[in-house]
Amino acid sequence: MKKFCVTINRQFGSLGRAIAKELSEMLEIEYYDRYIVEATSKKLNIPISTISEIEEISIKSSFSNVMSPLGDTSNDKQHKIFDIQRRIILDLADKKSCIIVGRCSDFILKDYKDCLNIFTYAPKEARFKNCVNILNMKPAEAERMITKVDKARDNYYRYYAGYSNESIKQRHIMIDTSLFGVHGTAQVLADMIKKRFETS
Repeated sequence: MKKFCVTINRQFGSLGRAIAKELSEMLEIEYYDRYIVEATSKKLNIPISTISEIEEISIKSSFSNVMSPLGDTSNDKQHKIFDIQRRIILDLADKKSCIIVGRCSDFILKDYKDCLNIFTYAPKEARFKNCVNILNMKPAEAERMITKVDKARDNYYRYYAGYSNESIKQRHIMIDTSLFGVHGTAQVLADMIKKRFETS
């Protein structure tokens, strides 16, 4: 079977991670999400919780770096984390067929011929319901996290990739997960991936 890679980037609450998990079972290939954080933690010898916290910090603008010529500690750590995660993602894609969730993976693998880039989104009301009913968040927390994480991801993409997280650039498929739910969306995507890479 031809080796291929699928990337899944997403709006917060669109359940892209859950869809990636189902897809991995349907396609019988590994999916990588938290593994990337764990591997980064080992390489940098810092706690997973610290990496997760730094990943949520919005990247400061280049203007702020000009204003602080000696650098910013959180930015420096973020750049180190991005570089390590970039190497891990490239290594995973080189080894075998896999699904990689988030972390600018579509941008990092932009030169890979056999890579299909997916973006999951949904109306805000649907994402709010997902956060409360599926992710077990309190309503106020759900509202806060949708705004906070979407903004952080967008800043992250703009800084490293040069475009918005929700841009069509580098994306082959953009799908509203509220249409079919987790299982249905995974099934639709599995059929498209099999068609694209001519797998059985």
